[in-house]
Amino acid sequence: MAEMHDGKYRVPGQDDEDDLEHLLLQGVTLQQETQPDDPPRILSPEEDDDEEEVSSSSDVQGALGLYAEAAQDMATASVELGLGRHFACADFCNQATEKAAQSVSLLRFGRRSTYNHDLRALGALIGAPVEIQDEMDILSPFHPEAFYADTPPEEADAVINAEQASSYIQSARKVMRWAKTIVLA
Repeated sequence: MAEMHDGKYRVPGQDDEDDLEHLLLQGVTLQQETQPDDPPRILSPEEDDDEEEVSSSSDVQGALGLYAEAAQDMATASVELGLGRHFACADFCNQATEKAAQSVSLLRFGRRSTYNHDLRALGALIGAPVEIQDEMDILSPFHPEAFYADTPPEEADAVINAEQASSYIQSARKVMRWAKTIVLA
């Protein structure tokens, strides 16, 4: 692979490998910027600590796929709101939030995190900030298993009004935006 220095291309030699090895032994890492034409950025160990941690067993493809499913659920939630199916809207918000959080888990840990439909607890497991955990907590009651324990299915849409359902979409979108900064980074 050729490098360009002072407008001229040259083939890297042993000296370059020694320099790279020396930097790596000092704890310096290479970080690729978002622009594909930019050269890799060298981070000091202190700067590297500020970057999002991704496990070596990270499941990037799984995380991207699951985040895409979460985005589809958000679209469906909006359709359900428009149809006046308020519980279905809240349920899809709950599902989108869970999938977005699990996509972060796949990226960070290489697996989905085990939880019991308590979205706040899931947020804590994956390292979500408290304000995101708060938004997740708002949506926890709308897992069908929990919701139908106290509300008959035929009454579900009457229990949630359009304004409430709209606020659930806003909560889910906040979680989605947070997860997007991690999964699509």
